[in-house]
Amino acid sequence: MMTALKNKMQRMRLKAKSILASNSGDQMTGWLIVVLIVVVVGAVFMTLYQDSITTIWNNIVTKITGLLS
Repeated sequence: MMTALKNKMQRMRLKAKSILASNSGDQMTGWLIVVLIVVVVGAVFMTLYQDSITTIWNNIVTKITGLLS
C-alpha cells in the first residue's frame, strides 16, 4: 500500500514539475496543482496518524509542565 502511494505521489510530482517547468501554459494552474497536492497529502497524513500525533503532543506538554513545576 505504501509503495503504491509513493508511486502515485512521485507521478503527481513529475506531472506538477513538468507543468511548472513548461514555458507554455498557465503557471498559476501549476502552482494551484502543487498546493492542492500538498493539502491533500497533509490531510491524509493527519487522518492516518492523528492518534500518534496527539499522543506525542500530550507527552511533550506533560514533560514541559513537569519541568516548569
